[in-house]
Amino acid sequence: MAESSFKDIPELFEVELGEALSARTEALSTFRELGPPDLCHVVKSNGKSGQRDLGSYHYISGVDASSSASLAAYINSLTYAIEDSSAWFSKAAAWKVKSGCYCCFNAFSRLDIRVDVKIPGGVHAYVIDLRGERHEATPELWQETYMSAVLRAILYSDDPNYWLDAYRKLDPITTPESEIRFLQAAEALFMKGWQVGSDPEIQVATVVSNHLTAGIMKYFGDSGRYQQAANLFEKIAAKEPEVASLLARSYIGMNEEVKAVQIMASSIKQTPHSYTLLHAQCDLLRLKDKHEWAVKLAREAVNCAPSEFVTWEKLTECYISLGDYESALLTLNSCPMFTYNGRDVHRNLTPARVHLPFLRPIGEILPERVKTEEDEADPALLRLPSPGLKGTWARAYALLTKLVSNIGWDELLKTRSSVFVMEEEYRMQKAQGDVAKAGVIHEDGMIRAPMAPDGLDDNASTRGMVSSPGSPANTKSNSIGDGKGLTADPPIPVIRISTESDREREEAVEAEENGGLNGDAKGKAKGFKFDVGEDGNSDQTVLERPAQAAAGEEEDVINEPGEYVSHKQSQSSPEAFSFSNKRLCERWLDNLFMVLYEDLRVWTIFRAEVAHFKTQHVAYRKTGIEWEILGDLGLRLHHKEEAKEAFQRCLDTTRYSQKPWVKLMEMYAEEGDIQRCIQTAIRVAAYQWADYTEMTYPTQIARAFFKLGKVHGHGKITYTLISMGLPESILKIMDSYLQYGKAFKVEGWDF
Repeated sequence: MAESSFKDIPELFEVELGEALSARTEALSTFRELGPPDLCHVVKSNGKSGQRDLGSYHYISGVDASSSASLAAYINSLTYAIEDSSAWFSKAAAWKVKSGCYCCFNAFSRLDIRVDVKIPGGVHAYVIDLRGERHEATPELWQETYMSAVLRAILYSDDPNYWLDAYRKLDPITTPESEIRFLQAAEALFMKGWQVGSDPEIQVATVVSNHLTAGIMKYFGDSGRYQQAANLFEKIAAKEPEVASLLARSYIGMNEEVKAVQIMASSIKQTPHSYTLLHAQCDLLRLKDKHEWAVKLAREAVNCAPSEFVTWEKLTECYISLGDYESALLTLNSCPMFTYNGRDVHRNLTPARVHLPFLRPIGEILPERVKTEEDEADPALLRLPSPGLKGTWARAYALLTKLVSNIGWDELLKTRSSVFVMEEEYRMQKAQGDVAKAGVIHEDGMIRAPMAPDGLDDNASTRGMVSSPGSPANTKSNSIGDGKGLTADPPIPVIRISTESDREREEAVEAEENGGLNGDAKGKAKGFKFDVGEDGNSDQTVLERPAQAAAGEEEDVINEPGEYVSHKQSQSSPEAFSFSNKRLCERWLDNLFMVLYEDLRVWTIFRAEVAHFKTQHVAYRKTGIEWEILGDLGLRLHHKEEAKEAFQRCLDTTRYSQKPWVKLMEMYAEEGDIQRCIQTAIRVAAYQWADYTEMTYPTQIARAFFKLGKVHGHGKITYTLISMGLPESILKIMDSYLQYGKAFKVEGWDF
């Protein structure tokens, strides 16, 4: 059946004709954000009576989806790609493409645009909604579909976690004219950008934090051509002031810092609560080593968007840069964590046959794609949990590894025990009977009985640790009258910040217990109000005070109504808790500490073994996958040189893997090593073409070349390529990255 396959295009053959289209229609309602890559389905026939037609499909990105004509042209191009029969003397009946259907998801309107092509015959375009009903395609829908397709091509281009069988990647933007059309479409759809979703670390997609802005910044940022992005954002900033943060970042990328500062200074007056603008200022200050100022801005950003992970993450980074590791750990503990939602994918179908042609000649330099002993590893390495972290969990773990690389494991444990309540401390205090029975004032001001120790939950880090009955805070009794002889003698607690979920849960429980109580009487004391029951006793005391947003702020103790005593003063009593100024560590952060421990344990054993074998003058041997895992581990723990050595050792094996070549290419590009960077880039290009990534930009190779070009110029890279004596086909592929730089005038193209 080889004569029914495409020559250089991957294919998955269907068991039942049309099952791929049916599966996509059923899965439309599950696509949450940008959607999966485009689906191209074709039906082939050989004209014989009694011979059933064959259905095959492949996934693709980068095809111009601005009209039905461009999609039909792609299907028509497939008619020339069917393999000829190799038997010259008895040529079998040729298979031909009978019809095709191209499916492209519109992420803005949540629709699937489809183009049916009959060969020979006509072209019919229509829209399928989430219910599977057909509609007419309008020019507005075509523009949205075009932008959706370009964004998928840009954002999925070098995502190592997104992989599909028979996934072909083409260049989404090939000429300066097509780039202008992309910018025009981006300007027209910019205010709808939040509809396509955002990165998993963003809780709520906004006008400036979404996949559209991420795609624009990645496309222009990877090549350092921020001028075009700045021109676009300038037009939009006139209508939407919050876009000034993107405009400022573009000017900083252009080394126009004075302009960026002027824009941020004027925009912060219009949108003082824009956390993206505050973050842009914060990043600039950190570049200038003004970490104290950066911390103040990061705190303000947390106040503006306390439910966003990125604001707490930025504050943690600022504390680490400042060297305030206790505050960094407390802030990290306060980060809101979100469930990770990966990119949209198609439902996997079991194909009748898979056709994955091997692209020659560039693929000939690769090892065989078969499983060997180099793919076997020590179970301890394979079981490491850290590579499986995604989204906010991976970002939080990166902050934790940065902390441990700065201060070391022992110092991190000391810092942890100084800011978090340790289990042994809690047990000792509980055994001594020193746990107070007083109520806790939460940030909404409500005084409630403390939860039982067994009732502590994952959000316990933000609950209060109450002071003991013998502490100075509890030595006074407060009598507050309302003019009717009512008195209240509430216990005096420490104010702690509670989360919204805690407050709602406790209010629900309290409502059930005190459902019959009503009434309201005001106390004489300023800032207090009472809910008075039928029996005349005050039920609740509310202290109206703004919540503290920044982690690590000192809590205050209420000594008398309207009077505050600093937390340090409240600790003067020897009977007070030894850990009353501590927080409870979130369970997820505890888990990350265990993940970090596993990483450090494996890394320490590995380095000890290396040192031992060196002293014994014996070769230290590992399989290819083990060297790759250890290289990844070294990068996670910020041991760059050791990681580079591990990846280099991985290259000595015959394992089929792209990762070590990519990592080394990025390292050599960072170091400015042209010769080694190009050598690794050739291998990376071979792996990419073998996986049908036939695109030039944006790719990891283009990013590495453009980074080198800023320092050495593209001319030197070209001459180095020529001097290597590469085969013509490989040289043409490598030169295509530089030709892109010349066409779009990337920095360094002219020298």
